[in-house]
Amino acid sequence: MTRRARYVSCHGGTDIPVCLLPSPRSRRGTARRALFSGILLATFVSICGAPPAQAQQRREREPNSVYAARRARLAAQVDSPILLWGSTGREESAQAYIFAQEDNFYYVTGHNEEGAGLIILPAPKSGASSATSDIPQETLFLPPKNPAKEKWNGLRMAPSDPGIESRIGFASVLPYPQMRATLEKLAKLYPAIYTILPYEKENGGYPHEKEVVDWIHTTVPQTNLKDIRPNISELRQIKSPGEIAFLTQAIELSLDAHFAAMRMMRPGLHEYEIAAKMVEIHAMGGSEAEGYAPIVGAGPNSTALHYDKLARLIEDGDIVVLDVGAQYSGYSADITRTLPANGKFTPRQRGIYEIVLGAQNAAIAALKPGMDYCQKGSKSVYKIAYDYINSHGKDLHGKSLGQYFIHGLGHDIGLDVHDPGEYCKPLEPGMVVTVEPGIYIPEENLGVRIEDDFLITETGYKFLSERLPRNPDEIEKIMAEAAGQRAKEPTKSND
Repeated sequence: MTRRARYVSCHGGTDIPVCLLPSPRSRRGTARRALFSGILLATFVSICGAPPAQAQQRREREPNSVYAARRARLAAQVDSPILLWGSTGREESAQAYIFAQEDNFYYVTGHNEEGAGLIILPAPKSGASSATSDIPQETLFLPPKNPAKEKWNGLRMAPSDPGIESRIGFASVLPYPQMRATLEKLAKLYPAIYTILPYEKENGGYPHEKEVVDWIHTTVPQTNLKDIRPNISELRQIKSPGEIAFLTQAIELSLDAHFAAMRMMRPGLHEYEIAAKMVEIHAMGGSEAEGYAPIVGAGPNSTALHYDKLARLIEDGDIVVLDVGAQYSGYSADITRTLPANGKFTPRQRGIYEIVLGAQNAAIAALKPGMDYCQKGSKSVYKIAYDYINSHGKDLHGKSLGQYFIHGLGHDIGLDVHDPGEYCKPLEPGMVVTVEPGIYIPEENLGVRIEDDFLITETGYKFLSERLPRNPDEIEKIMAEAAGQRAKEPTKSND
């Protein structure tokens, strides 16, 4: 595998490039990554000094210059200021809640602590005088220092921290309460403000977005609001080298977990036991969170697309869908494999599996810039997969199987496992997408999905999850070898 540069940021503001190791190809992969992590940490400390405690910043992030360039691109596209809020930390009340920044805010700031705000002015036009000369081009607003709260929740960045500007990558860092006065001043100079206008979506976000809009309307009721979401979404579709590195690492951890699931899978285990092993491998490899709730669906549960109860005892003869992906530094993989619970596909299970695999292979062969995920048209990769499924095999009533392919072919991945992307927009180099055909036949308790992740390149694609077998013979071989090993070591289980 080609090495890809990634970066960590010193607390003094220095950006240090490091490299991702080649994909682990053996059981020694975990040890190699652990050794590499130790070397990296030692190097980091020797160059930067001991990093200060940080309760909420991600373990790794892109250089400050990358986030600054994104903000500059947005500023060049607008004629009025942009105002964004990060998440407040009060979006959930559950004790298990761990803060994660709102995706769009993180994309342009790299800041992963609660209660922050951002104002970006439109890019100045050459030769034109500016009425906002006393207002910085961009300002990050942070909560004031709160030592009492930090005793409970750990240190946070604050505007009063020495060197905060270089550390976070902003020339102007102010206390959050000053955001109101800045907005009021801008409202006298501009008729509109850009922000993210609220809308309901699959994974939530609406209450936070509405709160921002309500606050702006209350503060400057005369100001019109414009939506900056499409501009940010457009940028997020093309991944930077750093983003590709983080996605690659998330994918590698996910593949390690899927291999473990193949070796562990057998009747008598619960769905949650398989999921727990996979989550453990993610966490031990440096994943801060799951990309999404693990899906391990056996038997009838294999036909529910986003089944997440994980309660069924896996039975002999079950087919099991495992849709489980790690998150790494905020970026989510999305990988699915379908396994026979007892290590051997029945003829019917194999027949359906091979149709899904054939559809995926047909779609993969067509991946390249200019193709799209529309359901119709000569450039549709979805249509290629659907036509394959609909022309191969029958259900128990002799009807074609296209009716059981009930979802799209794939989607973008990134900071969100369902990252911004338009199905009918032509694929472009730098996009990272999934290809995931599936057939779900409730009448037969038979669901099959195969999902992999791909980087679109200038000439085609790079198969990022290729290391994980899809061929049913290879899957059965891995499962048989693991069963044989367990028979030799009867006291060892669940690995």
